Amino acid sequence: MYSSKTINIGGRLVLLDQPQVMGILNVTPDSFYSDSRCPDSETIRNRVRQIRDEGANMIDIGGYSSRPGADVVPADEEIRRLLPAIQIVREEWPDAIISTDTFRAQVAQQAIQAGAHMINDISGGEMDQNMFDTIAQLHVPYILMHMQGTPRNMQDNPQYQDVVCDVFRSLGQRIERLHAMGVADIIIDPGFGFGKTTEQNYRMLHRLREFQILECPILVGVSRKSMIYKPLSCTPHQALNGTTVLNTIALMNGASILRVHDVKEAVETVRLCSISA
Repeated sequence: MYSSKTINIGGRLVLLDQPQVMGILNVTPDSFYSDSRCPDSETIRNRVRQIRDEGANMIDIGGYSSRPGADVVPADEEIRRLLPAIQIVREEWPDAIISTDTFRAQVAQQAIQAGAHMINDISGGEMDQNMFDTIAQLHVPYILMHMQGTPRNMQDNPQYQDVVCDVFRSLGQRIERLHAMGVADIIIDPGFGFGKTTEQNYRMLHRLREFQILECPILVGVSRKSMIYKPLSCTPHQALNGTTVLNTIALMNGASILRVHDVKEAVETVRLCSISA
């Protein structure tokens, strides 16, 4: 298990020994969970206010839907969606920690310049060869996620010899590269639902604690995903209870950050799991 861990957020050390909740702010028109879409400044403000009131200080802002089969969004459109949202949060909630969900180095650069604090890259540097260099130059925390393929094809029969070992090896190799480039603050995300079958997702969740060997905080994002609603024969809108169950399992297996649509329920889950630990 990794020792007491902090990440440097704009010169502020944030301790991750106590699990944190990261609220999702989607400024996309096509997120798989339609209730999470925030298409204008007023809905952005309302959503951020809800995230804060319900107990989360981390906000992950995404301008490009990563759902399976998602359409390609040009970089300038992604930037056009993201920057106003970042500016709203910085101006009205200056103490909030802002993560930007992007796999493009160009977008990452502009997001940090606009006031974001860290980058959440679903491709782990695989979809833009300049991403690692950009993160090293920016000196910001980096969420390194594993994905097999791209959002357009990642669920087309993903194959692994052993999903946990293969994902572990891939993340480990990239952590070594980032450390060699001087990147100190790395958070890992095994990438639930990104190029994995339902069975493979549950195998990773069951063995999540093994990823602690990489000595990085672990982010888990399972909120309302198909690994929940497909086995339950329901919809993303009906998957809150299942999300809470899987978040509980993740926390008990070593997760440091829960990335969620439903902040209140996740904060309560963290509180109760901390009491029972």
